[in-house]
Amino acid sequence: MGKNLRKSLRFNDFGRFECNDICPMAGVLVDISLTGCKVHYDIPISLNMENDYEIHLRLSRFSNAPLVLMCHPQWQKKGDDGSFEVGFLFLHSPDTAALESYIKQLNDELKTEQFDSVLPQEDSCQFV
Repeated sequence: MGKNLRKSLRFNDFGRFECNDICPMAGVLVDISLTGCKVHYDIPISLNMENDYEIHLRLSRFSNAPLVLMCHPQWQKKGDDGSFEVGFLFLHSPDTAALESYIKQLNDELKTEQFDSVLPQEDSCQFV
């Protein structure tokens, strides 16, 4: 889906996506939003597109405890090298409030970066 058509802003992030029902090895979080995420697996996975999955998501800038979230696969794409990418939709979950807090933190960081890029980056300032 085109980035312009998305309901929620996606943030490039890094984390571990753990779900033994999909794969015994963790997937790598590629991006995340309030409504879902994209995950990369280097090995083949067992994914039923009709099932909901309980996942444990260890985020790069969050506490050591993983978020426990329910999600539903929306799409999957197999790479030429045997890797897989999967898009997941987040469902209401025990850690939905923590996810919302994390997304707010990412959004605040993005706004700060955008604001800082508008300001001049010189070390000195001259007033007339």
